Amino acid sequence: MNPNSIENSTTATFNLKEELENYLIYWRWFVLSLVVCITVAFLYLRYAIPNYKAVATILVQDERKGSMASELSAFEDLGLLNNVKNNVDNEIEVIKSRRLIESAIRDLSLQVSYFSIGRVKSEELYTNSPIAVVFSTTTPEFDSSSSRFEVQFTAINRFDLATGEGKSLGNYSIGVPISYKGSTFVVLPRKKKPIQPDTHLLVAVTPISNLVEDFKSRLTIATIGKNTSVIELSLVDPVQEKAEDFLNALIENYNEDAISDKKYVAENTSRFIEQRLLIISDELKGVESDVESFKKQNKVTDIVSEAGLFLENATEFEKKELETETQLKVVSSILDYMNSNTSSELLPANVLPAEEGASASIAQYNQLVLERNKLLKTAGSKNSMVLNLEAKIATLKSSVSSSLLQLQNQLKIKKKDITRQKAVLGGKISQIPTQEKIFRDIDRKQNIKEALYLYLLQKREETQISLAVTAPNAKVIDTAIASKNPVSPKRQIIFLGSLFLGLLIPFSILYIRRLLDTKVKSRLDIEQATTMPIIGDVPKSVSNEVILSNTSRTSTAESLRIVRTNLEFLLNEVPEGLAKTIFITSTFPKEGKTFISVNLASTIALSDKKVLLLGLDIRNPKIEEYLSVPKAGVTNYLASNEGENLADFITKVAGFSNLFVMPAGIVPPNPAELLMGKKVAELFEQLKQDFDYIIVDTAPVSLVTDTLLISKYADAFVYVARANYLDKRMLSLPERLYQEKKLPNMSILINDTDSTKGYGYGYGYGYGYGVEVEKKSFWKRFFR
Repeated sequence: MNPNSIENSTTATFNLKEELENYLIYWRWFVLSLVVCITVAFLYLRYAIPNYKAVATILVQDERKGSMASELSAFEDLGLLNNVKNNVDNEIEVIKSRRLIESAIRDLSLQVSYFSIGRVKSEELYTNSPIAVVFSTTTPEFDSSSSRFEVQFTAINRFDLATGEGKSLGNYSIGVPISYKGSTFVVLPRKKKPIQPDTHLLVAVTPISNLVEDFKSRLTIATIGKNTSVIELSLVDPVQEKAEDFLNALIENYNEDAISDKKYVAENTSRFIEQRLLIISDELKGVESDVESFKKQNKVTDIVSEAGLFLENATEFEKKELETETQLKVVSSILDYMNSNTSSELLPANVLPAEEGASASIAQYNQLVLERNKLLKTAGSKNSMVLNLEAKIATLKSSVSSSLLQLQNQLKIKKKDITRQKAVLGGKISQIPTQEKIFRDIDRKQNIKEALYLYLLQKREETQISLAVTAPNAKVIDTAIASKNPVSPKRQIIFLGSLFLGLLIPFSILYIRRLLDTKVKSRLDIEQATTMPIIGDVPKSVSNEVILSNTSRTSTAESLRIVRTNLEFLLNEVPEGLAKTIFITSTFPKEGKTFISVNLASTIALSDKKVLLLGLDIRNPKIEEYLSVPKAGVTNYLASNEGENLADFITKVAGFSNLFVMPAGIVPPNPAELLMGKKVAELFEQLKQDFDYIIVDTAPVSLVTDTLLISKYADAFVYVARANYLDKRMLSLPERLYQEKKLPNMSILINDTDSTKGYGYGYGYGYGYGVEVEKKSFWKRFFR
């Protein structure tokens, strides 16, 4: 059989079952932790003061509110405050202000609290207190510090007063002023509940500043939705009624504060408007006087109308001037035509106005010319009628010429008059823009003052109306209502947390313990760190037996029998007739290699094999602690002369027929040199001839080289690793020795494992029947 295949596993895989078993073996500690945690949770819930949550809902008007916005809200239609808007977030901060919280606390007198004194906890009475403490005068030092008083009634109207520390202040009567640290207060009865003679109360006086911070930290204000101005106010307090009263008082103070601000703003606005009205009225009178003076100086009533009339007259004069100029040219043309033409030619007709005399004369002249020209066609030029007509024509022509000259002179005069009037009118028209500019400036001032005056009159009426009717800033949707069930402590969460904590505490301790513990615990640690075959593991001995006997039925005895069986597989290549030499070593002392050597030798000896237990740990021999042996031993033999008999140093172990021991002997000054001598080889050669098995107890390999010096005489090496003692990091030493083959036929044995914790794969179940187990008390068995 290949030794490397003996109970060896080279792969380390995660095994959930094994991990759980590492914790389940401590199930008693988990049970104890759960019991303790649940008990603590029960006691906490038994004596913890429950807290209740009160909730109120209000609808906040989303209007402008604040210093500048409020004072000028009456003029918001002017567009001056478009960027100064109020929102719900601002109102939430106003409600949470220390000023409003302090007002609510003072209204409810919450700075004085009353408690009934119990054995474990005190319960706040609030309005159920039979007394009320009223302070008439206080000092700043008293207001800034907390005070406690114990009131113990000795009669219906008398009580003993003491400080919170138990210092007596005296016996007083109801309603009698009491002085304390410069402050004066009286104790008054409340009508709701009569005072019993044995009433014992605790009165706590808390500074307002501390209460404000306390209520502010516990007050929660939030909007119900993103697109709504509905606000929910909530407060958690041990007293349901106090939480409800505080929220209602806070909302009431908020509305009163908003109403007060609005009235204050309206009153200031009204005073401002009255002052401005007086100023604007005087300014308006001055502007109207300027308008009157301007019209008188410029002799105008309506500049626009008169300017239109002037322009219309100017157009008319322009038209008349053109007509007159045309008539003058026509008259001049006719005169020139008459002077240059004969009397037989007609004069232009219908070119002069009909109302002019010259026009009639020209028509008469043309008529005579036509008659003459018609008569000449039938009569001669000397005809009397022709001559008569020519005389008339000549006379009439002279008359027409005179009329035209007179008409020409009249037209010239008319033209001059029109030109003069046109110049006068043009002067007046040229002054109109200047007059209009000046008047527009005066008129603009008048319109502005008049509009402002009318606007202020309107706002004065609106302000008076707002003063008469002032609505609150918040509408109460639901008044404060406290929950019937406490919000803390939550019983389900506390018990669930205690269960979780009860499991977490032992688990964390065990996990940290395993995390920090680098000692070898089980064969699993050996398998993960080395490739050596594991020959077995020996549990902690539960009996007082030092050397195993044939009747031993303990788990330790059974494990050593398994080791004995496994050794047979390791030693199957040893030639027949020679003793099988088994060396026992370890990393450090106190790992139990001597214990394994003695008990392994006794176990093999019980199988009718002649066994020698040889002590070669000559630096620190321990066999004498287990067996009664002489002082002389190996070192004495190695240091003796050639004539010494080996049998003189070998002793038979009492109670065993086939077990012999050769102890280490006296500790020599040169152990290494002694083991390097030729006599060691002779020793082993002779012993192999006399015994079937030689169990050799050697020195630890990490401290001295003694074991390596004699390793060549071994048929097999059993490397002992003690559980809960050897550091896992030291397993690299036997692994290196195994890989380098410095120790022949090497295997490892785990010593001192705890079978009750699963180490050793099942030795805790016991081997055989009738195993005697040490009887322990219940608590030792429970917490083992």
